[in-house]
Amino acid sequence: MNSTLRLYDSDPANPQRNAALWCVALFFALTTSALTFDVMAADWPQWRGPLRDGHAADQSLAPSWEKRSPGLKWEAANAGVGYSSMSVVDGRLYTMGADEQHCYAICFDSRNGKLIWKTRVARAGTGSDYSRGWGLGPRSTPTIDGNQAFVLSDVGVVAALNRENGELQWKVDLVADHGGSIPKWGYSESVLIDGQRVVVTAGGEKFMLALDRETGELVWNSEGVDANAHYASTMKGSFDGTDYYVTAAGVGVVGFDCETGEELFENTVTGNGTATIPTPLLIGDDRIYHTSAYGAGNALLQLSRSDGKILADAVYHESRKSMENHHGGVVLVDGTIYGFTRANGGMWMAQDLMSGETLWQEKIRGNKSGSIAYADGRLYCYNDGDGSVILVEPSRQEWKPLGQIRLPRETEIPRDRGAIWAHPVIADQTLFLRDQDLIFAFDIAG
Repeated sequence: MNSTLRLYDSDPANPQRNAALWCVALFFALTTSALTFDVMAADWPQWRGPLRDGHAADQSLAPSWEKRSPGLKWEAANAGVGYSSMSVVDGRLYTMGADEQHCYAICFDSRNGKLIWKTRVARAGTGSDYSRGWGLGPRSTPTIDGNQAFVLSDVGVVAALNRENGELQWKVDLVADHGGSIPKWGYSESVLIDGQRVVVTAGGEKFMLALDRETGELVWNSEGVDANAHYASTMKGSFDGTDYYVTAAGVGVVGFDCETGEELFENTVTGNGTATIPTPLLIGDDRIYHTSAYGAGNALLQLSRSDGKILADAVYHESRKSMENHHGGVVLVDGTIYGFTRANGGMWMAQDLMSGETLWQEKIRGNKSGSIAYADGRLYCYNDGDGSVILVEPSRQEWKPLGQIRLPRETEIPRDRGAIWAHPVIADQTLFLRDQDLIFAFDIAG
C-alpha cells in the first residue's frame, strides 16, 4: 500500500502529470471497488443458495483437489446443538443453534469465525416436543433479505431480526398463534421471503401462512389443504400468468396462489407418511421435479391448465432403485439430476431429468446419506458418515471424483441416531461445513 501511495505522489512542478496520475488513481479505486463488490456478491443468502436450487453464485474455484487440498481458513466451536445449515452475506455467516434452555440465531464473521452476535429466539426443544432419537436443536437455515434475518426454531417460532446487530424485531409461534403442530422430528423448513411476505408452513387447517415481514401479522393462510407440516422448504414459481408457492409434505407436492393462499394444484406421488424432506426443483416455467424417501421415489411433474384450473400431472414416477433422496437434496446440471439415494443401501447417483432413467450409481461405504451443492462446474458431495467432501466433475457417464477432504474433527455432542446432516455452503470462494457445534471454513479459491 505504501508503494502505491508513493506512485501517486503529486509533483508541484508538473500539474499535467498530477492530473494524469489522479485519473489513474481514480480508475484503480473504482476497479478495486468493483472487484470487491463482485467478490462480496458471491453470497449464499438462504437455504440451498441464491435461488434455493443448490447452485452457488458465480465465483472462481479450484477445479481439482488432487494435487492441492483446500486449506483450513478457520474453525469455530460455539455454534451450539442443531442441524441448521448456514447463510453467508456481506462477510457474515448466519446460522442457528441451541443449548439446554434456549434456541439462538447466531452471526459469525465469515472471514475469521469470530462471533458477532447471538440472539435468543425461542426455548430449546425437548423430547416431549418431538422425537429426539436423531438429535435435538434447530434444523432451519436463516434467510437473509435486505437488512433482516428470518429464522424458524425447531418448536415453531418464526422470528425476524436486524441482521447487523441481531436485535429481535418480532416473533410468532406457529403452534400457539396459528394452530400448527410440531412435526415428528421438529420444524425444519427454511422460510421463504417474497417481497413483503414471509412464507412458512405451519401445518393443520392453516397449512401454509404468509406473514408481514415488518410486523409478523398474518396476511393470509392457505385454503384447501389440511395436513401435517413435514420438512420441505417452499419455492416460488410462475405458470401461465399465475404466481404460486410450492412445497411438499405427506400429501405430496402442493401449490398455492401467492396472493390469496388458495390451493392451485396437488400431486401425491412423491409424498410419504414418514418424512417428506427435499425441496422441490422448479424446471423452466411449467415443470417441477421432486423426490423423497421411504418408497416415494421421484417424479417430474408437468403443469398445464384445463377449465381454468392448474394441473400437475406426472411425466414419470420412478420408485424402484432410482432416486429416493432422504434429506441431502438434489441439484440439476445440464439436464441431469445428481444426489444421494437411499435405494440399494445408499449411493450417489445421476438421473436423466426428462426420462427418469438412472445413468449411474456410486457406493461410498460408511455413509447412509449425503448432501450436495454445485459451484463453478463441480459437485460438492458431503457424506454424512465419515465427514468427507468429494469434489466431483458432473458427468452423465460415470462418477468422476477430483479429490476429497474430511472434517478435521467431529463433534463431541451425542448425535444419537443422527449423523452429519447440515448442508454444505459455498460463498466467497470458501466452503463452509458444519457438524453440530463445529463450523469449518476451507479455502477453495481457484
